[in-house]
Amino acid sequence: MKKLTSLLALAGIATFSSMQANAQSKFDGAYGQVGVGYESIAPSYSNSNFTVVGVGTAPINTSISNANGFTGVVTVGYMGTITKDFLLGIGAEYSPIAGQKANYSGSVLGTSLGNGSYNKENAYNIFLSPATPIGADGLLYGKVGYTGATIKDTFGSSSTNTNYTGYSLGLGYKQIIQGGLYGFGEFNYMSYGNQTASSRGTVSGYTVTSSITSNANAYNLLVGLGYKF
Repeated sequence: MKKLTSLLALAGIATFSSMQANAQSKFDGAYGQVGVGYESIAPSYSNSNFTVVGVGTAPINTSISNANGFTGVVTVGYMGTITKDFLLGIGAEYSPIAGQKANYSGSVLGTSLGNGSYNKENAYNIFLSPATPIGADGLLYGKVGYTGATIKDTFGSSSTNTNYTGYSLGLGYKQIIQGGLYGFGEFNYMSYGNQTASSRGTVSGYTVTSSITSNANAYNLLVGLGYKF
C-alpha cells in the first residue's frame, strides 16, 4: 500500500510538472534584444510670443521640419506567463544613436529671427508589455510605457538641451529562430508633452522677452534580433 501511494504521488508530481512545462511559453524569462530601423520626429510650436515691454506683443511665426532617419534601440526585459494564452512583461530600452538633424526658423512681423537646427538624443522608454503566443514559436505583444528624450537645439554658435517626457505605445511580433534566439519587428509611437522656453534681453534700451512652448510626436519602425535567457 505504501509503495502504491508513493507511485501515485510521483505520478502526480510528474503530471503537474508536465502541465507547468506545457503552460510555459518559450518567451518566458529574461531577454535582451537590439533593433534598428527608421524614425520620424514631428515637433510643433504653440503659444509663441515676442514682447517689447511697454510697446506690445507680437506672435512668433515658426517653421520646422520633421527629423527623419536611422535609429537603433537596445532593450532588456522580463516576460512572465500568466496563463497559457497571456503573458505580461516589463522592459527598458535606450537609443544610443543621436537622431538626424532637422531645421527650423522663426520671424516676427515679417522680420527673420534666424535659423537653427535640432535633433533627438538619449531617448529611453520604460514599459509594460502584454502578450499572447502565436503557435509554438511566435509571440504577439503590445507596449505601454513612459518615455523621455533630450532635444538638442542649435542656434548660431549656441546650443541648449531640453528634456521631454511623455507616453509610448507599441505593437510587435517575435519569432523563435533557434533555441533562445529570436527575430522581431515592431512599431512604436511616442508623444512628448509641452515644454516652455523663455528668454529676456535688452534691445535699443527696450526690454525684450520671448516665450516658446513646444511638443513633439515621434514613431519608429524596428527589426532586430534578441535572445531569451
